[in-house]
Amino acid sequence: MVQQQKSPWKIAVAAPTAVLVLGFVGVAALAPRWLGDILKDANTSVVNDLGWYYSLIVAGFVAFALLVAFGPYGNITLGKDDDPPAYSLVSWFAMLFAAGMGIGLVFWGVAEPLSHYASPPPGTPADTPDAEKAQAAMTTSFLHWGLSAWAVYIVVGLAIAYTVHRKGRKVSLRWALEPLFGRHVRGWIGDVVDVFAIGTLFGVAASLGFGASQFSAGLEHLGILQSNIWVLMVVIVIITSLATCSVLSGLDRGIKWLSNTNLVLAAVLAIAVLVLGQPLFVLREFVQTIGDYMSNFVSLSFRTLPYQGTPGETWLGSWTTYYWGWWISWSPFVGIFIARISRGRTVREFVMGVLAVPALVTFLWFSIMGGTALWQQLYGPGNIVSDGKVNSVTALFEVLNHLPANTVLVVGFLILLVIFFVTSADSAAFVVDMIATGGEQNPPVLTRVMWAVLGGGIAAVLLWGGASSGDLTAGLGALQTMTILAAAPFSVVMVLACIATLRAFSREHRQRLKLENQILHREMAEHVVDKVTEQVTESVVDHLEDQVITVVDESSDTSPKVRKPLRIKLRRRKGRESEHSKK
Repeated sequence: MVQQQKSPWKIAVAAPTAVLVLGFVGVAALAPRWLGDILKDANTSVVNDLGWYYSLIVAGFVAFALLVAFGPYGNITLGKDDDPPAYSLVSWFAMLFAAGMGIGLVFWGVAEPLSHYASPPPGTPADTPDAEKAQAAMTTSFLHWGLSAWAVYIVVGLAIAYTVHRKGRKVSLRWALEPLFGRHVRGWIGDVVDVFAIGTLFGVAASLGFGASQFSAGLEHLGILQSNIWVLMVVIVIITSLATCSVLSGLDRGIKWLSNTNLVLAAVLAIAVLVLGQPLFVLREFVQTIGDYMSNFVSLSFRTLPYQGTPGETWLGSWTTYYWGWWISWSPFVGIFIARISRGRTVREFVMGVLAVPALVTFLWFSIMGGTALWQQLYGPGNIVSDGKVNSVTALFEVLNHLPANTVLVVGFLILLVIFFVTSADSAAFVVDMIATGGEQNPPVLTRVMWAVLGGGIAAVLLWGGASSGDLTAGLGALQTMTILAAAPFSVVMVLACIATLRAFSREHRQRLKLENQILHREMAEHVVDKVTEQVTESVVDHLEDQVITVVDESSDTSPKVRKPLRIKLRRRKGRESEHSKK
């Protein structure tokens, strides 16, 4: 009898995901404008109506991260108590940073501060000095890319890291809810949660498509190629091929090596822009913006612009609320990945490593790139902002154009983009395949290759469909909007994950306290017994000292008159006596 080979995938998760992905991509490729308009209307309603909710829960996620880090749960190890960290500190930082931000830093590092400067939030007085608008622009950029973004990732990452490494569960979002739903997460509830997680592939594909647009714009800036649909197709094919090679090399080689390279190259380019630009201005602005961000963090986090009407809703929907939805939609991918590489870290190490360090590096990056761009706009050659608008695709290259050795810098940033592309595609394929296979920490290489190719294929198909309709990025825009819409229901899963994690931590903390109390009571009892025994012994010795004991041998056959008594005089031993005198 021939045994049927078991499918590597969990059918209840992989099949619905495949239907949703392929069906949506097909519609987006054939009718990108129509689908984009429908999703845009739906997204506007969701974002505008739920903006207050997103702001509230994201602030709550920051509070959750600080609570578990500095509360009584900070010493819990994400693994066995004696497990060492799976990766060195530098490699760990590099991998989580590359997965968490990646392409977005290169794309928005210059464009976002300039955009906030050119179009400040509604309610900003018309006579606001340019310097104040520039400072507000930097602070708002810090808000969108700082602690709040990484706190969103911590919610998912910590919940999964605890269940996987501490409790021995498989890598799946469903197990994060086990403290609340118990065995029910094994059924359809868990399947639905995992399908949402695999939907992250939408966001990765959209980022690849937009990143390819920026890469081709860089090639055009260098005069190498004219940006068109065929160039974009070639770029995506090359990036997908490199991602496939990285997948084949494995996690400990491919992603780890690329992430370390990413970190070094990004640091070199940032230092080069800093030194060749305005180092004193950037460093002063970096310090001042951190202070402004920390001083206004609470008010900015809860800013919903209720008195600005429709303009306020539109601005929030385009920026703050949009970002909160975007980070939530990416949290399954980033959270699962950083959970996978965080075995052996304590909860406090995990939170501080994921929250503080990447946020500071992100702040420095935005200060260097955005600060240099604002200086050029305010005090330098200018012309980056045109008619109150900023071209987000070419803004980076326009800033580099005003620096010495600009050609070398552009080439360096294009290489950085490619490495970020490959890292994101490889990480996404790894995470998606872990979920699709039911939580295997080391899924089959061939299925990971399939997911990497599928991500690049989705981006290519949507770009082709958009070009055919006359709007190159229409399909990608629809895909990006769909990702943001999916964040609304998934945010409920994240809130439940916070409650479940706190419940699990509290249960373990109570058990630990109970065990510690039992050990303490046993040690105290042993100590009391030892002290009582010592005191009784001392008392007996003191009482009998210098006493004479007469011993008569009654068993002797001699007459009692003839028997001689044996007299024994008790004396304290010298060692015992000296020990007693010391006391």
